[in-house]
Amino acid sequence: MPMKNLSTLCYMEQDGSYLMLHRTVKKHDVNKDKWIGVGGHFEEGESPEECVLREVKEETGYTLTSWQYRGLVTFVSGDGVTEYMSLFTADGFEGDPIPCDEGELEWVPVEKVWKLNIWEGDKIFFRLLDENAPFFSLKLVYDGHSGLLEASLNGQPMELFDVLNEDGSRSGIVRERGVVHCEGSLHPTVHIWIVKEREDGTCEVLLQKRSAEKDSYPGCYDISAAGHMAAGEEALASALRETREELGLSVRPEELEEVGIHKGWTEDVFRGRAFRDYEWSHVYVYRNPVEIRDLRLQETEVEEVRWMEYHACLRMIQEHTMQNCIYEDEFRMIGTFLKLL
Repeated sequence: MPMKNLSTLCYMEQDGSYLMLHRTVKKHDVNKDKWIGVGGHFEEGESPEECVLREVKEETGYTLTSWQYRGLVTFVSGDGVTEYMSLFTADGFEGDPIPCDEGELEWVPVEKVWKLNIWEGDKIFFRLLDENAPFFSLKLVYDGHSGLLEASLNGQPMELFDVLNEDGSRSGIVRERGVVHCEGSLHPTVHIWIVKEREDGTCEVLLQKRSAEKDSYPGCYDISAAGHMAAGEEALASALRETREELGLSVRPEELEEVGIHKGWTEDVFRGRAFRDYEWSHVYVYRNPVEIRDLRLQETEVEEVRWMEYHACLRMIQEHTMQNCIYEDEFRMIGTFLKLL
């Protein structure tokens, strides 16, 4: 394999900051104006460690004394080029800094790195580094420009979402799920409320209890079925898919009634990690008869389901007497739509 397709990248750490290189010099540099770590391509016969030690010395003047091989990143550029990059972090070095002939070097606080002009795929491995993930293999597929098309971690596809403008239109940016929830990016979701209308004019709603293994709000009662829209996916198709996947319920498009849009923000911490959720939710109601015994629950998502009378549920949401992650204003939207309020 040509050496130009093998490279290293190192993020040097000091006092809560990474040493970042702002690539501003080379006119035809694929990383022009981006911020990245330091590193470069292999020379004949080099190991990843030999390459990163040499490249760091050449670009910064520093000699690494403590480093860790964190992962292998496969870049598919979209224009016929595939590159395999060995990713390192380093927390020990010595020597005197020198100017870099590829751009400007700057120590940037780790929490501010996300705000720099960096590749969307880089944000994924920054997240993995921040979470102290074990050695990983990350594959990133781009569209030939800067758009991220696919990502997979250790051979498994990762979820990618469209980032939205404040008016709900697509911004053109596609971002990985974990990064979306780290940054609090506005993204599209679908919410499907299954309801059972009684002869006395009251109404029951079907609530799902989220699996204890969920990465957010484990064990909480939630919407009947809900989920993220995959990048490029339309809302109705997503709603049909989520209802089928989570509940085993096959629904026809004409059976879903569109209630409207709910825009919601929540911020919390789960399993020691910040979770920022900013959703543009397409809200639907499904009124056809549903028997709990006929449902096939997705075990990784749903622990159980139960019926609850609408007003009783609303009181419990308001009084915080039920562990739940339901937006009260959205639940009122449902009540108004069903003429219960």
